[in-house]
Amino acid sequence: MSEDIPPTADATARTVPAVAVVDAQSPGNVGTIARSMKNFGFEELLLIDPPELDPDGEAYGYAGHAREDVLPEAEEITFDHLVENYHTIGCTAVTNEDDRSHTRFPYSTPAELADRLPTVEAPTALVFGRERVGLTNAELARIDEICSIPASAAYPVLNLGQAATVTLYELRSLALEATQLPDIERVRAPEATVDRLYGQWDDLLTEINHPDEKRDKTMRMLRRVFGRADLTEREANTLLGLLRRATERPAED
Repeated sequence: MSEDIPPTADATARTVPAVAVVDAQSPGNVGTIARSMKNFGFEELLLIDPPELDPDGEAYGYAGHAREDVLPEAEEITFDHLVENYHTIGCTAVTNEDDRSHTRFPYSTPAELADRLPTVEAPTALVFGRERVGLTNAELARIDEICSIPASAAYPVLNLGQAATVTLYELRSLALEATQLPDIERVRAPEATVDRLYGQWDDLLTEINHPDEKRDKTMRMLRRVFGRADLTEREANTLLGLLRRATERPAED
């Protein structure tokens, strides 16, 4: 299994969520979001009441390679169009965790959305609000569901660009089939090799006169440690060589 993409995630079998930004004040934040979209495989950027995005200004300066496609291809739409045509997920820091308040509750974390959104067949949009106040309660009341990033209760509010980056990272499996990290399966060393490793440890304990009454307990501890480690064959053989040298050294002296 790849460290990044769950084996059940098939990015070509569904519509990748769009990213909608409502009334952003800073062109730089729009550029940052576009860059994060490029990093994690998202392509459709929807802008509601955006600031001016000058090709020579902040937005394009912050966008990195997203200045070549994501940002110039962004579509300006209305909030009405957004909620009428997409299954919307409003991203907010404040959830009001109380089932008596339905505007912002219940909610999902981005990681939970990554598991559930593949079952949503409608066009989907992740909706981010203004830098200072986020999405209003009136806007959230028209949105299908809520997403919130777990953070410190003392200061849960993230910068708009940061919030989008964290969310898109957690949802990358919805957009990417592969990442720059290779899909290398970790192969555990053969049991015969691991058994030789334990035998070499036992020889070393004998050579250093480890107390007999502690021998069994020490070997159990070593088995637990290496059992949790899932040593590869190369790792096990390297340790075997080191232990042989350590076992032989007292005889040489």
